[in-house]
Amino acid sequence: MASVLDKEAIVAPKHFNRWLIPAAALAIHLCIGQVYAFSVFKIPLMNHFDVGEVSVGWIFSVAIAMLGLSAAFGGTWVEKAGPRKSMTLAGTAWVLGFVVATIGLVTGQLWLIYLGYGVIGGIGLGIGYISPVSTLMKWFPDRPGLATGLAIMGFGGGALIASPMSNALMELYGGGTDTEQMASGLAPTFITLAASYAVIIAAGAYVIRVPHPDWKPEGWDPSKVESKPMQTQLNVSANQALKTPQFWFLWIMLFTNVTAGIGILENAAPMIQDYFPGITAAAAAGFVGILSIANMAGRFVWSTTSDYIGRKNIYLLYLGVGILLYLAIAFFGGNSLILFIIASVFILSFYGGGFSTIPAYLKDMFGVYQVGAIHGRLLTAWAAAGIAGPLIVNSVLESQAATGNEGPELYTLSMFIMVGLLALGLLSNILMRPVAEKHTVEYNKEQRGVSAP
Repeated sequence: MASVLDKEAIVAPKHFNRWLIPAAALAIHLCIGQVYAFSVFKIPLMNHFDVGEVSVGWIFSVAIAMLGLSAAFGGTWVEKAGPRKSMTLAGTAWVLGFVVATIGLVTGQLWLIYLGYGVIGGIGLGIGYISPVSTLMKWFPDRPGLATGLAIMGFGGGALIASPMSNALMELYGGGTDTEQMASGLAPTFITLAASYAVIIAAGAYVIRVPHPDWKPEGWDPSKVESKPMQTQLNVSANQALKTPQFWFLWIMLFTNVTAGIGILENAAPMIQDYFPGITAAAAAGFVGILSIANMAGRFVWSTTSDYIGRKNIYLLYLGVGILLYLAIAFFGGNSLILFIIASVFILSFYGGGFSTIPAYLKDMFGVYQVGAIHGRLLTAWAAAGIAGPLIVNSVLESQAATGNEGPELYTLSMFIMVGLLALGLLSNILMRPVAEKHTVEYNKEQRGVSAP
């Protein structure tokens, strides 16, 4: 008898309302998207453990690294196990990570924060991130960009809720707004978040379904879909995808776009305070919330736009305009709060859009056959960027501070490094071409005398 968690137990009836599925995906993505509000914890954690920027920044980097690795190694399992089982596993790991991190806070053991929030929580992030994506693409074959935008929008928006809520909880439990008081409120804040996320993720896992084999969107006929440039009607396996230059061009594009965006995101709260010393902790948390809105909106708006103008063109926008925005911050950001905020908002919207567009770009390049597993493997780029982005910014920050620089000068070198990375990603996108037929499942089966699926 099948378990209620198995894929076979959650096949939807033919007339199931597909718009319930985005709500289920949002449930888990809004919860695990809390990782984007990590910068709110940064100064309290530095005070709690009496350590520097890099030591605390590694917590976030480990979490993102584990996200990429668990998505890469778990992608094939997620495809086989189905969304409900994988969402349940992800939720368990994410909540357990907060519990272990709380023990680290209470006992004063920083390594337990790395283990809990970083390693265990990071596994929950990776499995939870990819678990609803391929399912949503199956529910929206007529609009894959919209589908991936809906699936991943919540991850970008998680900080919109978590940032002010975490700040308020630390003030409530700590009994005040100064950094030492907020540091004392970290442990109960973590437990409160864990309990809340356990309930919300369980509700999402209950609602999630996979489409009936005979279901298709009303009025949509796959045989009448017009082929577009840079969109294949063939299929490539996950293992074969690794042998194509297109996979590695996409890997570079995702890595550079994420590294550039994450460098600002992980340091958002302290960064705006360094650029503009009059900004309070509460206002800085509000800035993190604004970036979260941009991140979330970009995931939906830009990926949906890609359905009309194409994935390659939308990535030209992310990477090319991103270069100009980083240069604007480097040269003029410290002179105008409005310019700083606007540039940061667009950078984070491109950052979010890059995430939500990449699964549809993969579908265009490699087909639907094993797109979830290919997506998981591509997220190793995110793992690498999760280490590189914060490490670049934090290392430059500490080295610049050691030489006596302050304010915007602390970040100028980092901005130029990000410009160089985005230029590399832009070149990779320009070089993208359709995948050669020799890599497809159909071609390889024909070569072996086996009927194609």
